[in-house]
Amino acid sequence: MSGGVNRRDVLAWGAGAALSPLLRLPKALAQTAPGAAADTDTGPRHGLSVFGDLKYGPDFSHFDYLDPDAPKGGRMVFNAPSWAYNQNPLTFDTLNTFILKGNAPPRMELCFDTLMVRALDEPDAMYGLVAESVAISEDRNVYTFRLRPEARFHDGSPLTADDVAFSLMLLKEKGHPAITQTIRELESAAAVDAHTLQVRFSGTHSRQLPLIVAGLPILSKAFYTVNDFTQSTLAPPLGSGPYRVGEVDAGRSIEYERVSDWWAKDLPVSRGAFNFDTLRLEFFRERDIAFEAFKKGKITFREEFTSKTWATGYDFPAIRQGRVIRATFPDNRLAGTQGWFFNTRRKKFSDPRTRQAVGLAFDFEWTNENLFYGLYERTQSYFQNSDMMATGKPSPDELRLLELFRGQVPDEVFEEVWVSPKTDGSGRDRAALRKAHDLLKEAGWIRDGKRLVSADGEPLTIEFLANGPIFGRVIQPYANRLALLGIDAQFRQVDSSQFQARLNTFDFDVTARRYAMASTPGEGIRQFWGSRAAKTEGSANLAGIASPAVDALIEKVIHAESREAMTTAARALDRVLRAGHYWVPNWFKSTHTVAYWDQFGYAEPIPAYDFPVETTWWYDPEKAKRIGRSD
Repeated sequence: MSGGVNRRDVLAWGAGAALSPLLRLPKALAQTAPGAAADTDTGPRHGLSVFGDLKYGPDFSHFDYLDPDAPKGGRMVFNAPSWAYNQNPLTFDTLNTFILKGNAPPRMELCFDTLMVRALDEPDAMYGLVAESVAISEDRNVYTFRLRPEARFHDGSPLTADDVAFSLMLLKEKGHPAITQTIRELESAAAVDAHTLQVRFSGTHSRQLPLIVAGLPILSKAFYTVNDFTQSTLAPPLGSGPYRVGEVDAGRSIEYERVSDWWAKDLPVSRGAFNFDTLRLEFFRERDIAFEAFKKGKITFREEFTSKTWATGYDFPAIRQGRVIRATFPDNRLAGTQGWFFNTRRKKFSDPRTRQAVGLAFDFEWTNENLFYGLYERTQSYFQNSDMMATGKPSPDELRLLELFRGQVPDEVFEEVWVSPKTDGSGRDRAALRKAHDLLKEAGWIRDGKRLVSADGEPLTIEFLANGPIFGRVIQPYANRLALLGIDAQFRQVDSSQFQARLNTFDFDVTARRYAMASTPGEGIRQFWGSRAAKTEGSANLAGIASPAVDALIEKVIHAESREAMTTAARALDRVLRAGHYWVPNWFKSTHTVAYWDQFGYAEPIPAYDFPVETTWWYDPEKAKRIGRSD
């Protein structure tokens, strides 16, 4: 059980995150060793990367993880395993996905082109889609993109530099906070002529920001001059991407139809991708109902996030007949940050000792054995499953960074990194509870009969906010252990729209979330942990982290001159965040557990930095015929 939080959760483009799910963004020409300083070549190049290293040369024909001869046709029906911006996997009431208002369906981004697209077998490389090439000024503040003259919107009108400039400035001013806050250092975007775009940055931007900007959606200036970009609407937008909106049943299903004459279908970055004629997303309020739909064949692909279902639910006729395949694929990406996040804006969670005590009451070992069938490992780090994860005591290079903040951060930052203690798995290990009791007492909480109260007599209560029932069976035994400390903990389920509204306005005690993290963190991590984001409604900084030390280390990470320097800064940042006890770390696994009706094909190897089945697999009619289907 992933805890009901998707595996590629929340912010993709804006976070420099693997969100991974969304647009498949593009990388640089110079060939340098991994970890080397960024290249200094300013001439036109076919790709960009943060540190200058590129796998694919200017004459590459297709990405290695795609089959250029993949057949087109058929359809895939699935539930969204990932989403971003205002997207909601449970329902939708708007097709405008790039603003805060409303709930949009996942994958609306597939309707829009971008300047560049990401290579999913490289950490952060991007190659040209709408942009044929890009040149960089010597001071690296101005990027000049040369656009392909054949680029078109779905209505046949040309996609010009004026559209791109309009899009970037509109998103900077009125876009979702995940965009506006991330691209603050974008100063201007202007059309030099119909096919030349000049983008100017502040000079204090990170090396990744130009790549983030190159991956933002391109909107039609003509369309959004007539239509209000800031309003929710179910009217399909005018796009230019590989798919367009098809059949819509608001809140229940949406189909994306492949654009057969898409102008970019034969480009190297597109060859072998976007193979399904139809991508259909089904929306269910309950996971159990969605699983039943899959078993009946109404859904044809499913990524399983519930350990109990994976361990006990896949024994139905279609499995036994070989019509449904159950498979595990490696997930080599940074595991991300999944946990229960405290809202430190609330007084009762303002003391880190209180937060640490609440975290100590969670018995992961018992939970994993009894509820998760032993399928998970405990998350410890904000950069779990990567070289950026801090371990042991700080290295000399980490200490040089951390010493700048001595006296501003807990002393434990300079010692062994915080690791959640391991229990004996019995569910009755009291050592952690004794430590929690002492911490609560130090924080000023007083025992009043069975309750724990503040000096003002306010009881310590915790509401775990969720938009589905899946966390309930995990929270209940956790709540029982918290009750032993005098804490009244309750599981609160609300509908998906109310849940998102409460997150947007930070109206919660504790909630679960998983954030996908990029292999090369960029401006987007300010949205996760930065002080400015803590005050911005709709931001991803759910915990309300507002620490000058964290802010400074974030800048060290995103402005690093080499991958090695970035890794060192990330480890130092990880130590400070973990010492702040802003969350109760959850769990992770390094595999994708999926099941699908045996009517698909895919190329190998699977890309290392994402698992976008809907845009890389294809429909195989011969397989479908063998299992008696004709999707």
